[in-house]
Amino acid sequence: MTWLTVALVLVVAAAGLLRWRRPAWYWLTFGIALASLRVLFRYTSVMDACGLTVPPSRWRLALARATNRPVPGPRAPRILRLRPTRTGLVLRLQLRPGQDAFDVAASCDRLRHSFAMFGVTSRELRSGVVEVRMTGYDVLKRVQMPAKTDTRPMRVPVALRADGAVHYRDYRAVPHALTLGATESGKSVYQRNLVAALAPQRVALVGIDCKQGVELFPMARRFSALADNQDAAAELLDALVSHMQDVYQIIRTEQRITADVPDAEIAADIWDLPEDLRPVPIVVLVDEVAELALFASKEEEKRRDRIITALARLAQLGRAAGIYLEICGQRFGSELGKGITMLRAQLTGRTAHRVNDESSANMAFADIAPDAVLAAIQIPTDMPGVAVTGDSTGGWARIRAPHTSLRQAVNTCNRHADITPDLPALAPFRPPLGVPKSVDAPAVESIPATA
Repeated sequence: MTWLTVALVLVVAAAGLLRWRRPAWYWLTFGIALASLRVLFRYTSVMDACGLTVPPSRWRLALARATNRPVPGPRAPRILRLRPTRTGLVLRLQLRPGQDAFDVAASCDRLRHSFAMFGVTSRELRSGVVEVRMTGYDVLKRVQMPAKTDTRPMRVPVALRADGAVHYRDYRAVPHALTLGATESGKSVYQRNLVAALAPQRVALVGIDCKQGVELFPMARRFSALADNQDAAAELLDALVSHMQDVYQIIRTEQRITADVPDAEIAADIWDLPEDLRPVPIVVLVDEVAELALFASKEEEKRRDRIITALARLAQLGRAAGIYLEICGQRFGSELGKGITMLRAQLTGRTAHRVNDESSANMAFADIAPDAVLAAIQIPTDMPGVAVTGDSTGGWARIRAPHTSLRQAVNTCNRHADITPDLPALAPFRPPLGVPKSVDAPAVESIPATA
């Protein structure tokens, strides 16, 4: 009996230590079994307390009276499946007549407390079926991406969602996206994850980094074109517009619209073309969009209008030609001048890291998901990389990208430098990859080294 007590104490101590230091290991060893039993045993009473039950039907009451049996109690949604995952539990429910998926969504916070889970979210799978995802610990505190992800062409994993699912950037579903965030909010790390995930794919990367290239130029070996100032950006965007028009001519040539051609074989974008004729898709990454929209003279204003017009044309027409935009910035409001709101309206995907004011969050979500505005301004400063993402459907979620250093992103890009497409239209903007020449030291005083 003594040895049994000692073993029990050791197991409890080990579970407590794992839960404190390694919550993911605790969940896989102890948490899944305890949470599953807790959900199954408390399910009926919790659903009744949360108002997610319905009165018994008339025929059940009539049957009880006819057979002189006790009156049946209220009925909770039927459990179709309880599936454990590496981060929590997935509960699939069949709603009773008269219930709505909104009722379950409104009760998520109460379910979280009742089942002693870290987070609970719900979504409607089909009519009458709701999926409730419960997380056993804070998966965003220490992001660990799963070993296997559902990666496809133009669909890459970039972050982990608060419900434990992987957040994918799917360019064919959401062609253009806007990423906002204040300084030190994790916006650059999110961009590095995106570049590193796209590097192994057959895609051309085009970068515009007006901070003299300090963010994107270290990964230059995987980029087909780069611009590090406003003048080069204007020329590069004009070249992209010209390339887009050439791609449309290829699509027109290959359409062959006759009565004998089936509807499925009529090309409307590059993905309908045969693989041997399909142009390489292009992802354009703009590091700081405000630098492209600001001006201080008449000449700079003309250049600014030229840049914004080209971006708006690419956002409106580029999807069918395989050109996708990733625009990043600290703010993206109407104060940047004419054409900005028209450009923002074309950016379906929205991601907001920590922002300094509510108006910045409104720039991202006010027109598509107003509920996400409050979540965006509540991101703490001690958790860089946490962001709120949403799209035109009105749904949103909290995500966090795994920390990727610039060295790691550069190594990934260098490893796949041999598949970098060489596009003739963008050849003048191909970054030089030779050994840098020695230059005079800049007139900037450095911090003296300490002994």
